[in-house]
Amino acid sequence: MKLVECIPNYSEGRDMEKIDAIADCVRETPGCTLLDIQKDATHNRCVLTFVGSPKAAEEACVKTAKKAAELIDLRFHKGAHPRMGAVDVIPFVPAMDMTLEECVALSKRTAERIWKEAGIPSFLYEASATRPERRNLADCRRGEFEGMPEKLLQEDWAPDYGERA
Repeated sequence: MKLVECIPNYSEGRDMEKIDAIADCVRETPGCTLLDIQKDATHNRCVLTFVGSPKAAEEACVKTAKKAAELIDLRFHKGAHPRMGAVDVIPFVPAMDMTLEECVALSKRTAERIWKEAGIPSFLYEASATRPERRNLADCRRGEFEGMPEKLLQEDWAPDYGERA
């Protein structure tokens, strides 16, 4: 049995109703177990930690991305943490009988589904990066949400999945 750990970060750390609605997407996904919710009001960010089969983790991430996009409006977001979207990052970590390569493939499938089903573009980073300049997450976040329109004009910064908005 394969298990993957997932630690997605969302740009909401103050409104428990929104955080719980996002976390419920994981709780309600068969094959996933929510282990922890960390929220930080200063950074206005929450981090979920859950484990599941690769297929269940993919499903939970797609559902949480849709929910976060529905609930979080970054035009009114204030917080100390740099962020690129309502869903900031979705790291997959090998847990049981999983390899890093399988996690990379899972990240790509998940990003593609999030684009196709929710219209949310994705930038792959670290081990999943498609370009050397995207390996470092801090480089991907540079300019944050407010700088995204200008960043997307640069040839090297087309999303890995999705279109330039």
